[in-house]
Amino acid sequence: MMGRRKRLGEIFASSGLITDDQLDEALIVVDRGNTRLGEALIKLGYLTESDVFAAIGDQLGVPYVSLSYYSVDPDVISLVPETVARDNKIIPLFRVRESLKLGMADPLNLAVIDQVVRETGLEIEPAICSIKEIEQAIDHYYGTSSSMDEVIQVLDEDADEEEEDVLDTHTLTQMAGDAPIVKLVNLMISQAVKDGASDIHVEPEEKHLMVRFRTDGILKEVYTQPKKLQNAIVSRLKIMASINIAERRIPQDGRIQMKVEGRPIDFRVSTLPTVYGENVVLRILDKSNLMMNLADLGFGDEEIRLRKILERPNGVILVTGPTGSGKTTTLYSALNELSKIDVNTITLEDPIEYRLELIRQSQVNVKAGMTFANGLRAILRQDPDIVMVGEIRDSETAKIAVEAALTGHLVLSTLHTNDAPSALPRLIDMGVEPFLAATSISGILAQRLVRRICKNCKVKIKDPEVQLKAIDMEGKKVTLYEGEGCRGCSGTGYKGRLGIYEILTMNEEIRTLVTESGSGDAIRKAAIKAGMKTLREDGIVKILQGITTVEEVLRVTAALD
Repeated sequence: MMGRRKRLGEIFASSGLITDDQLDEALIVVDRGNTRLGEALIKLGYLTESDVFAAIGDQLGVPYVSLSYYSVDPDVISLVPETVARDNKIIPLFRVRESLKLGMADPLNLAVIDQVVRETGLEIEPAICSIKEIEQAIDHYYGTSSSMDEVIQVLDEDADEEEEDVLDTHTLTQMAGDAPIVKLVNLMISQAVKDGASDIHVEPEEKHLMVRFRTDGILKEVYTQPKKLQNAIVSRLKIMASINIAERRIPQDGRIQMKVEGRPIDFRVSTLPTVYGENVVLRILDKSNLMMNLADLGFGDEEIRLRKILERPNGVILVTGPTGSGKTTTLYSALNELSKIDVNTITLEDPIEYRLELIRQSQVNVKAGMTFANGLRAILRQDPDIVMVGEIRDSETAKIAVEAALTGHLVLSTLHTNDAPSALPRLIDMGVEPFLAATSISGILAQRLVRRICKNCKVKIKDPEVQLKAIDMEGKKVTLYEGEGCRGCSGTGYKGRLGIYEILTMNEEIRTLVTESGSGDAIRKAAIKAGMKTLREDGIVKILQGITTVEEVLRVTAALD
């Protein structure tokens, strides 16, 4: 009689990949929404997609193959057409006589196996591989770049050498609508989404057009395009974003909504005139990557402190940090948990990045007179329980937010300060009375994003003394890790990001300091005395957990020294 097939949770726990506590935390995430256990563990950062597929392979009795370091013979790749590989998420691995080892995302899909048998005439032996690694391998062996090269070759043959100087609107529209240009732009966007990029930069240089992707917070050049294609590519993006293609003297903004990789994705588009032509930046807003629960964000022990603040019925909660530090994601995750059918939640944003259920979202429109201050006044006449203001930018908005909190509303917003304690003096500098700031603020969260060590190429550092000295742990017997670099992380040693946090909760001592207009340093000392873990300290915790590196934590907290 066949033995009982092990549950995934048992496989994860017995393998030593996760602790029982981590498994319990993931099961809570599973219970909250339509999420599978493997997906929850990946979101929480405890496992990689490869770890999950290896466990599924164990459960199904199918061998797991990691493709990060795997090299496939070109003759083997040629056995399976690119369209078949892409459509079915498969990759040929190796051939032994009349047998072909086939990497598959779903090794139980008999229809796909039969199709490959017909294509190759070979017996198929399935292996399970990570979907992302299969997609990366397909791009590597079949090549998005080769597809792009083919398109550029076609365009080169048809293009006029003077095209970059075209100003006529009709001609620009015609160029932007040509099939090869449409395909070229779609390939660029598709590649950015596959790579997990947050932004696409299309940047004109003197003799070429440079394309860079921002992935895990770092900008990297992906490829260059001929200068003669610049106007056509830029015009295509402007048409997609409903931006005036004839206007090239002033900055413009737009939005694109399209399906990429089978899922709807929004792109926020911004143009800027430069000396060599219009610079275009696309912010990729992929809701499938948005972590919508606080448990998904990696707070660790600090989550309890944050939840206590959020449970209060009124007060101002501020999230601080530089642009790109994940403030919006944190606010959305908090709102997602706070919003219920019996609660009226309204936001004022500039711009609205993601659409949320059960929440009234409004957009700032300065030209029409809808500023943060005016919009906030209007929101307070809408009988709200919870108000989220995208950013406190001026004295008027700050004062209204504080008054709203004092009249029984829970107000969430962001502020640009380096750390949590300095947010309080900043509010006073903006014109908020010290006593009102002290009584209205419930808590302040400061955050940064650090890159995760790639789990596929993660190794122990043999001699970590230099790194330990940098974080004042010289001589300590601890294990540190780094990524060697592999195909899965594009040789960087990092894959994905997580937050490091600093949470200040108000107490009597801090309120007294604020009322007396105390300095940021004095407030910081009082907050640490009350149990606040600093950004650097939280980063060190994550270093010792083997999640990130010393270099990465020092990079994002350098401004705090």
